[in-house]
Amino acid sequence: MKNRTSAYIVGVLIILALLGLYGSFTADPAAFLQKIAVFVLIGLVIYFVVRKFSNSSPQKKEQRAFLKAARRSKKRLQHRSGEPNAKGSTLGTLTTLKKGKAKKKPPAHLTVIDGKKGKKKNRASF
Repeated sequence: MKNRTSAYIVGVLIILALLGLYGSFTADPAAFLQKIAVFVLIGLVIYFVVRKFSNSSPQKKEQRAFLKAARRSKKRLQHRSGEPNAKGSTLGTLTTLKKGKAKKKPPAHLTVIDGKKGKKKNRASF
């Protein structure tokens, strides 16, 4: 019953608002459009001010870190694909060969914890 009453009140308020907008538009269309434009501009200014001064979320920090890493990777790839000089090309190939041979996977730092596997729960105690 309470939900119907609030729905009726909201419906009446929406109808009154639409009638007010229609009356304002028919009385002076230029002033109505000017008011709408001012409301939109104020809304945009508030939106950009809030967005500018809002606290940075962790997602934004992660996004910035990702973009920074992408720029570094792109710069590294451009540096490799560029015109290498003789000294740099021999060093580059030697380091890649050394890395390929000596690279090992680091051991996973996981341990197995032995629990009470043999003991069964007494389900009647719940």
